[in-house]
Amino acid sequence: MPNANEDTPTALSQVQRRAVSELLRVSPVADDLARRFQEAGFSLALVGGSVRDALLGRLGNDLDFTTDARPEDVLKIVRPWADAVWEVGIAFGTVGCQKEARVGDVDQSYQIEVTTYRSEAYDRTSRKPEVSYGDSIDEDLVRRDFTVNAMAVALPEKEFIDPYGGLEDLAARVLRTPGTPEASFSDDPLRMMRAARFAAQLDFEVAPEVVTAMTEMSGRIEIVSAERVRDELNKLLLSSHPRKGLGLLVDTGLAEHVLPELPALRLESDEHHRHKDVYEHSLTVLDQAIDLEEDGPDLVLRIAALLHDIGKPRTRRFEKDGRVSFHHHEVVGAKMTKKRMTALKYSNEMIKDVSRLVELHLRFHGYGTGEWTDSAVRRYVRDAGPMLSRLHKLTRSDCTTRNKRKAGALSRAYDGLEDRIAQLQEQEELDAIRPDLDGNQIQEILGIGPGPAIGQAYKFLLELRLENGPMEHDQAVAALKEWWATQG
Repeated sequence: MPNANEDTPTALSQVQRRAVSELLRVSPVADDLARRFQEAGFSLALVGGSVRDALLGRLGNDLDFTTDARPEDVLKIVRPWADAVWEVGIAFGTVGCQKEARVGDVDQSYQIEVTTYRSEAYDRTSRKPEVSYGDSIDEDLVRRDFTVNAMAVALPEKEFIDPYGGLEDLAARVLRTPGTPEASFSDDPLRMMRAARFAAQLDFEVAPEVVTAMTEMSGRIEIVSAERVRDELNKLLLSSHPRKGLGLLVDTGLAEHVLPELPALRLESDEHHRHKDVYEHSLTVLDQAIDLEEDGPDLVLRIAALLHDIGKPRTRRFEKDGRVSFHHHEVVGAKMTKKRMTALKYSNEMIKDVSRLVELHLRFHGYGTGEWTDSAVRRYVRDAGPMLSRLHKLTRSDCTTRNKRKAGALSRAYDGLEDRIAQLQEQEELDAIRPDLDGNQIQEILGIGPGPAIGQAYKFLLELRLENGPMEHDQAVAALKEWWATQG
């Protein structure tokens, strides 16, 4: 995309050329569907994010269309044509389908949504939009969230429709609303979060009047369901520039309603006084964690990086020597993380994983700069479990000091830990540390049946395994019998 300060006619011609190229790529599928609507007496247009992405040169195989056909008519048209049809969103006027097609020499799978022209609005107490259908595409476009999403291409003639200047805003990299932002956000308050998400995804600026409306109306986000808020937050966090979007949520006051632990960090200074505040430190940790990702965006890692220090405000203490301490903030932070993620309706598995990372993010520093014993390495691996790789990344990202010598020393120390883990991994099965005797063997050796004593014996042997490493069978049996004799 061109920068906003480039010559506008040149900028527009560039995006138009990109759009033509992208539309030609999906034309066989889009035009085929459009002809079917035309034959049935209806119109069809590519719309919204699909047009925006085509103009940005990044149109994928997810295509959004709008039509004057009602949902029941859409179903009649797409069912004989599509390879699969779903009606999950039909209450909101949307029919989804999948189409397998050969485009050129390549087999492609397209995910398609066709939505009837509509308008929707919230009342003061509702968490769900009230949908009413419209009769013109102009009615449909004015209810879209932002001008860059309020463009359409009528098919199959490929007439470009842009009543609100979306193309110019796209070239200028700015987010505005088709009507007044107050009206738009009143229709659907989630659009305020969507502004932050698009700023993060597209690296666009948000128009001043939109920021003002977000700030004044931030409290309206509370009528939106937790699930919708969570999904929008996830999209923001998984974007290319999450820091930009998070900053907008905090600056406008939206974060106070959806993630209040984040703005609370602005009040704190970290214990080293090296950063403006813990809020800035946390955003830097997020940036650095993203840089360490290996297989694409990792939502668990990103949430953990953002929230790893949220326990600091509650644990801040002013010491007699003038220092500020945050003892056990990782434990408090893990509990706060669980509570917030539960309120946002995250899955139990994700809550468990993120909370565990927050709880463990200081474990490395607890061992100081001394040599790690084999026992300490085993316990580190055991406690991290399947989160070990993410814990490596989070711990490394948590170093934001500007002191290059200190940063280098920390990095080398963690290199040493990873080397020790690799060495022990070759000698022992660190990924699945278990006692040298299982429950059945314990019962047979001690001559007892199932009961609490078996669990206690198992725990004793596990501690022995963590402390000393693998034992020969006879050694494990002798240690178990010796322990049992002390139990009376």
